[in-house]
Amino acid sequence: MNLISKEFIRNIAPQLDLLNTLGGGIAQAHMRVDKREKGVIIRVALPSVNPQSFHVVLNENTLTVYAEFRHTPDDKLAAPLFSHSLSLPAGLNASRIDAVFEGSELLVRIPYAANDEPREIDIRQR
Repeated sequence: MNLISKEFIRNIAPQLDLLNTLGGGIAQAHMRVDKREKGVIIRVALPSVNPQSFHVVLNENTLTVYAEFRHTPDDKLAAPLFSHSLSLPAGLNASRIDAVFEGSELLVRIPYAANDEPREIDIRQR
């Protein structure tokens, strides 16, 4: 005897996630920053959250990665699932940031800025 159908579980599960978030809970995200030869990679894994829920925003030197829940794509009301802000240090090329969803992880790639060799500045006289 099946008291709860699979369709019922599929319909109620997002609602339970939403209620948990509204009640002060957040989705358990795993975030890792890897330094590589060509730049920095920020990896964000948020199980069971679809790629369309993620957002990456750069405001001056602050990078914010967040995910939100909407019951349907048209919903005006969104509940936060995850949010993390990072202050970007000098030496990164913020104008070349890109993000890609690969497998079950969001990868935010930030290349290092080109290191100019030190040079002597000519002093002019007026």
